[in-house]
Amino acid sequence: MALQLSDFAQSLTVETAFSVLAIAKQLKAQGKDVVELEVGDSPFDSTASAKATGIEAIQNNQSHYCASPGIPEFRQAAADFVSREFQVDAKPENIVVGPGAKVFEQFFCEAFLNPGDGVLVFSPYFPTYLPNIERRGARMVLSDLKQENEFRPDLADIEKFINEDPAPKAIFLNSPHNPTGGVIEESDLKAIADLIRGKNIAVFSDEPYCHMVWQGKHHSILAQPGMMDQCVSAYTFSKSYSMSGWRLGFCVASEEVATSIGKMVNTTLSCTPPIVQLAGAAALNKDSQERDEVMLKFREKVVLLTNKLNEIEHFHALDPHATFYVFVNVAPVCNELGITSHGLALYLLQGADDDFGIACLGGECFGEAGHGFLRFSCAEPNDRLEQAIDFIPEALSRKDRIASYLEAHPEARQKAPYKV
Repeated sequence: MALQLSDFAQSLTVETAFSVLAIAKQLKAQGKDVVELEVGDSPFDSTASAKATGIEAIQNNQSHYCASPGIPEFRQAAADFVSREFQVDAKPENIVVGPGAKVFEQFFCEAFLNPGDGVLVFSPYFPTYLPNIERRGARMVLSDLKQENEFRPDLADIEKFINEDPAPKAIFLNSPHNPTGGVIEESDLKAIADLIRGKNIAVFSDEPYCHMVWQGKHHSILAQPGMMDQCVSAYTFSKSYSMSGWRLGFCVASEEVATSIGKMVNTTLSCTPPIVQLAGAAALNKDSQERDEVMLKFREKVVLLTNKLNEIEHFHALDPHATFYVFVNVAPVCNELGITSHGLALYLLQGADDDFGIACLGGECFGEAGHGFLRFSCAEPNDRLEQAIDFIPEALSRKDRIASYLEAHPEARQKAPYKV
């Protein structure tokens, strides 16, 4: 007899980008030319000091267990980094290391949420937020981000959540924002801090794109007075230092909360490899110039992608604010074709041409507020970005192929037109 999985295990949702990635890899293995704009990975090499220090650490046999919150060199480097770059008054005791930033979503929820608690999440949202909230039996309360407001949070929705939810306990912030590229301004963060200060409400501040701000600069809510006691901020090396495969990140929190999260690391992961931590500390201490040069290359890619997409009839993307994604409004096109936005994304990958395809994501992969949008990553060479976007008008003109794709994939048909 097959064992029955738990209700939670059966309900788990995953990051759709990796599902589309699997389809793209399969098509490429079959000989199809696919431009991969689905996954948020860097096309650049890890920074020089990180690589050199990682190799040196291997040669020096730095390959044994270490303290779960992190080795002293890493915790000091991370504290210095957030203090120097984001004016966050952090000490090594405020730092906990982990395998990327995503794991701290789970640890934050385990630290603060009880069954029935309300968690305010701004939609579209990163898809792993929901299962981590549901793991604790808590409730996700949604507030829609709107293109006309540059995808900034609505402060009125935060105030309503605090005052009207039966058990308001936490707020998830993500800035710079994936998938929209929106940025929460410092004035917004001050207003949010003023609303929650002294209340039993915790904030998870998800900040992996902290160096990918193309207009203005990144600010962390941790820099606001008193917020170290109410917030957990998460950072990763995947974007800024092109170290996605190293699996390295860290969180910043009050010493009490950091100690609790350190225990969670101990009971689940044991520790993050010291080899990786030493490489990360070297990146933080020595590679800021190389990092900033790579960020300029990312900005060039985002501008190119945005301009090319806005040349397509009925496509509309905002001027690049942040991240290496472009979140483009395609609702009029979807309505005309009778296809969902993710259906359109998969058509561009699977159905538009036998020999060429584009891998991107429909906005609904990030919640219902993403309906009518496509998310494109710019993690390909510039000539491939141009090749991909130049193909889209041709793909949209092939009405017979669209009809055939919808016939074969009825789930891609719109149930109702999107609001334009």
